Formats: sequence, C-alpha cells, structure tokens
Amino acid sequence: MKKIALVFTGDEFADGAEIITKTLQTEKVKASFFLTGNFYRNASFRSLITNLKKDGHYLGAHSDKHLLYCDWTKRDSLLVTQTEFEEDLNANYREMAKFGISKADASFFLPPYEWYNKTVASWTKKENLNLINFTPGTRSNADYTDPEMGKSYRSSDEIFQSIVKYNETKPNGLNGFILLLHIGTDSKRTDKFYDQLPKLLRYLKTNGYELVRIDNLLKD
Repeated sequence: MKKIALVFTGDEFADGAEIITKTLQTEKVKASFFLTGNFYRNASFRSLITNLKKDGHYLGAHSDKHLLYCDWTKRDSLLVTQTEFEEDLNANYREMAKFGISKADASFFLPPYEWYNKTVASWTKKENLNLINFTPGTRSNADYTDPEMGKSYRSSDEIFQSIVKYNETKPNGLNGFILLLHIGTDSKRTDKFYDQLPKLLRYLKTNGYELVRIDNLLKD
C-alpha cells in the first residue's frame, strides 16, 4: 500500500490543535508532531501534548528556541556554533522528557525553519539522531504565510491544489512523501489550511494512501 507521513511543526502557535486532533481521531490516522522546547514548555499546551501522546502520535524535537542555523542566502554560513546547537537541542529533549519522551523514543529530528546544511547534518548524526525534512514539490509548508508577505503568500486552495497536482502528475504520486503542515499560525493568516484537513485526508485515503507516523514511513 502507498504510504505518506503527515508531519506538523509547532513553536508559538497551536490554534489548529482542536480541529487537527479531532480530525485525526475521526479518520483514525496517526501523525507526527515536531515541537520546539518553547512549545513543550508552554503551560497552555500541556494537555494538548499529553493527549497527542496518549492518542499514539509521534512526538519529536524541532529545536528548543527555534534557532536559525544558517544564513538564508548563503547556506554554508553558520549562525550557531556546535556547542550552541547541542545545548539548544538537548534543552528541547529535556522538555520532552517531562512528558516521558526520551531520545530513544524520538530519534528523528526536524530542524527549525526546515533549514540546515551539511555541518548541521553531521552534528545531528553525532547526537545519534536522524535529521529529516519535508519532501519538496508541494506548497504545504507555506500554510503559515499571510497576505502581508506579498508574493510568498499561498492560499489554502492553492496549497491543496498543489498537493493534488503532485499526486496526479508524478509517476509515484505522493508515495513515501513527508507532507509538512503547521499546528498553528499567526492570526494575520485568516485562511487556515488546517480547516482543509478533513478534505485532505479523505482525498489521500480515496487515492489509496495509508497515513503513517514518521517512524513507520522511515523504519527501513
């Protein structure tokens, strides 16, 4: 069966949590959530995290303070030292440990901003972690954009259609895909893509996809 992993990242916002968790429960789907230390520390998110774990979703690390590791225009230019990287990452896992999640439980690491270079990848490996990223080709990761961003803004309809187009035009469709979304976004974005989640899951299931956790997708 074709497989796809639905991955949600979170730092300061979680406004989509209610519809996301309810939809996943209704559709009997397991997803993966990569959250920063900021998110795990937030008292208002505590019950959400507990329930996500109880429901059997994957909970992983996304850095402690959501650091930008390297320059946007000159990717090989690091903005953090190895020590800063390690201390920040370990702080993220310390917050996760408060929810009973160890490094062994969550060996997949999704870098903040989904932006890194070879050096960061090597540092991650030294921590005995597996660095992952979203699969490029759709606009799903732009679900955080808002109209004030100008040309970078992507509407929910545009995002949805980009997923459909990829599935229908690529030889393997979305099989093996890591589809990244956000658990919450700034209030400046009123066209919330997470409202499309029920429609998206129905589309994927209708097209023969099994939605699995990241550790299931990448277990081989």
